[in-house]
Amino acid sequence: MPIKKVVISAAGQGTRMLELSKDKSKHLIEVNHRPFLAYLLDNIIEAGYTEIMLVVGYREDMIREFLKSYDAKNATIQMVNQFEMLGPREKEYGTACPLKCVKDFVANEQFISLVGDNFYSVEDLKSMNIDDKYVYVGGLKNAHPEHFGVLLEDGEFLKEIIEKPKEFVGDLINTSLYKFTSEVFEKLPLIQKSPRGEYEITDVLSLLAKDGKVKIKKLKDNWMDFGKQEDIEKFSKEFLKHGSH
Repeated sequence: MPIKKVVISAAGQGTRMLELSKDKSKHLIEVNHRPFLAYLLDNIIEAGYTEIMLVVGYREDMIREFLKSYDAKNATIQMVNQFEMLGPREKEYGTACPLKCVKDFVANEQFISLVGDNFYSVEDLKSMNIDDKYVYVGGLKNAHPEHFGVLLEDGEFLKEIIEKPKEFVGDLINTSLYKFTSEVFEKLPLIQKSPRGEYEITDVLSLLAKDGKVKIKKLKDNWMDFGKQEDIEKFSKEFLKHGSH
């Protein structure tokens, strides 16, 4: 069965965007008069996914307003507020938290998980639609792996993830694009807060990887982390001039 469900993590404010995200979610920062989130949703829907859950938090009201005018075609888009479900960010925060909010939405199905401030091509999104018993993490070769989590390979399987390594261990980075099975919900309660005081999705992956359950899917193109002010111009010039795919 092809996978239909996508979970988008979009609860954060985006402090690296400085004053641009002072009063709005970074996912709604406009590029060529459209919110960044619109381009991401376009590609998710074009890739064939029809059930989308946005895990929101900061300025949920603005995301709700945006969705009223967004044409989702044949897809349905729902929202769940992470802070309403789990409490304020001081209590519980981190990249694993959105997964804690979507168990009912996912039920026992496989699903795609990604972050709402990254851009993925239609082709790469389609490539994660793999109906099998494994979890997949999207990896991409990058010239500056020291800024990211680096995926260590054991054949096609994930051996471990090294976060922002000080010394070179490899150049295949984690793009925060995943395919999960419902097994992820068995591992979520087992992770502890990381040294920075957050619940990390990579710790869930590490537990699954120890069981030999995680494979690496190498992405092809057009991935971007939309995190800093200079990325707005980069996204406009390098990505949108080729069309948003």
